[in-house]
Amino acid sequence: MRKISTVIACLLMFSLVLAACGGNNKNSESSPSASSASPSASPSSSPSDTPSDSGSSGSGGFDPATLKATISIYYPTPDQVEKRALEDDRIKRFNEVFPNVEVVKSDWQYNPNEIGIKMGANEAPTLFNTYATEGKFLAEKGWAADITELFNAYDKKDQLNPILLNQFNINGKIFGIPQQGYVVGTVVNKKMLEEKGVAVPPLDWTWADVLNTAKAVADPGKGVSGIAPMGKGNEAGWNWTNFLFEAGGEIQSVEGGKVIAKFNSDAGLKALEFYSQLKEANVIPADWALGWGDAVGAFAQGRTAMVIAGPDGPVDQGLNQGGMSPADIVVYPMPAAEAGGKHTGVLGGDFLVINPNATPEEQYAAFHYAVFDYFTDKGLESLEANIQARKAENKFFVPPVIQYFSQDSEYGQKMKDVYAKYDNVYQYSDELMTLLDGKPEAQFNTQEFYAAMTNVIQEVFSKKDVDLKAQLDAAAKTVQEQFFDNIKVE
Repeated sequence: MRKISTVIACLLMFSLVLAACGGNNKNSESSPSASSASPSASPSSSPSDTPSDSGSSGSGGFDPATLKATISIYYPTPDQVEKRALEDDRIKRFNEVFPNVEVVKSDWQYNPNEIGIKMGANEAPTLFNTYATEGKFLAEKGWAADITELFNAYDKKDQLNPILLNQFNINGKIFGIPQQGYVVGTVVNKKMLEEKGVAVPPLDWTWADVLNTAKAVADPGKGVSGIAPMGKGNEAGWNWTNFLFEAGGEIQSVEGGKVIAKFNSDAGLKALEFYSQLKEANVIPADWALGWGDAVGAFAQGRTAMVIAGPDGPVDQGLNQGGMSPADIVVYPMPAAEAGGKHTGVLGGDFLVINPNATPEEQYAAFHYAVFDYFTDKGLESLEANIQARKAENKFFVPPVIQYFSQDSEYGQKMKDVYAKYDNVYQYSDELMTLLDGKPEAQFNTQEFYAAMTNVIQEVFSKKDVDLKAQLDAAAKTVQEQFFDNIKVE
């Protein structure tokens, strides 16, 4: 198995119900432009879990019992009722340890088009959510606090998942706190295939399998698509990037201190040709301009047989909103371009970032609020209570693909034991684990790349006889001149 696949496989063994897992974010964990809203709960700490770093902030010690500060924190959206309840409980317990810290709930969801305005107006929360692509961007803009000293003083730093943590390690400095991660896969409505008499493809599948399955199950006259690739917003470019990776392509490279666009390659053309085949085969939705929520909603409602995303979001919606059973849903890795090829999916994650404009006291309080839930027995109790509450409501709990803790963490085994106790925890397959191949998103201007490719994909989906190579070249030229040419890599 390839090295990164092996690493991810180890991580997943500690993350999921079985000794395995499946391969984050638009109002869910798994699109490129929002934080996770998967049903998994962040484990909660107990009131006795006071910070064990003696209050060292790097600028003087702080006593949790006497520290006075006001911090604003990322608060789940109104539709995430269970997560709001868990956050309210965490605030209550946090204030038992930090009685003089006022915690203000912020409903702002990270948006790369808004963060500059928020920072300029000093309206960004003290602690806000973001996603894996944003580490270098936020650090270079000065919009994420350097929390290296706080991190180094954290006694459990060595137990954090390095696969996630490294995405916010910029030149040896830490700018973000990992929450959870994902490897993009394809979620399949097995029941739809069986009802149409369509053979269920093997997990070790290919682009040809995807196309043939989509053709067999699609019913355009009834508004049912075989697959629903996202076509609106940066999600469209994000979805397509998986196929670029599977074809062996790259988004960019660093050459002689310069960032060079590489996605208009033969591999990029091959990936775009596959998208064109999907359109020509009439297996995508007639209204193809779908964002993350639209595509995942179509899956949950049985209007498409396949959707591309971090798996826990579509699985959760299918089970808890679409009325599906676990037997109806199969999580696949991304398909290989050809038999024997890599099942490469974008490796991403959800993070918390501290506002650099906050005072040392506020940054200290925000950091400890962010990790307050981590590695505690009370956290396991809170998680188990959440699973039990869902069971009482006949709902399922869908774990995240990759957790914040490292693969050799004792805490990881404890959490796995909790999952194994309940039949309403969704289980990913062992075979899936062996096939996953995660590739991190681009280091520079990822969102701008996604946006440029979204324009290309919309051309392909909306017009006939599109010159695919010309579209790719134009997009690469735009990204190169407007963004990459402004970067100097030391």
